Amino acid sequence: MENSKYNKYKRFFSEGKLWKKLSGSGKRLGKKAIYVSLLMFFSFKKKETPIWAKNVIMGTIGYLLLPLDGIPDLTPFLGYSDDMGVLMVGLATVSAFIDQGVKQSAAEKMEAWNMPMEAEDLKEIEAQL
Repeated sequence: MENSKYNKYKRFFSEGKLWKKLSGSGKRLGKKAIYVSLLMFFSFKKKETPIWAKNVIMGTIGYLLLPLDGIPDLTPFLGYSDDMGVLMVGLATVSAFIDQGVKQSAAEKMEAWNMPMEAEDLKEIEAQL
C-alpha cells in the first residue's frame, strides 16, 4: 500500500477508538492483529519516529478502525483478514522504528489484557520486522 493510500484512512485514527476496538473486539480480531496494532501504536508515540512513518501508522490503524472496509468485520473468519493484511504491510513499512522498548510496551499491554503472545506467533511477527 503506497503512502498516498494510507492518507485516505488517517482521518479514522483515534487513540480512544483504538483502545475501544482492541478491548471490545479483541478476541475476534485475534492476538496477532492486536499485538501488531500495539507495536505500531507505541512506535507512533515515540518522538523519534519520523512524520512519514507516523502518517503510515495513522493510516494503517485508521483502516483497522474504519467502520466499513473491504471485507466487513462482521463476516466470520474473513472479516478481519483484510485488516491483518493491511496491518502487516504497515508494520513492514515502519519496522525500522519498532525497537525493543516498543516491543516491551506492546507485550506488557497484551499481558495486562490477559492475552500473552505465544512464542510461535511472536516469531512470525518478528520475521516481518
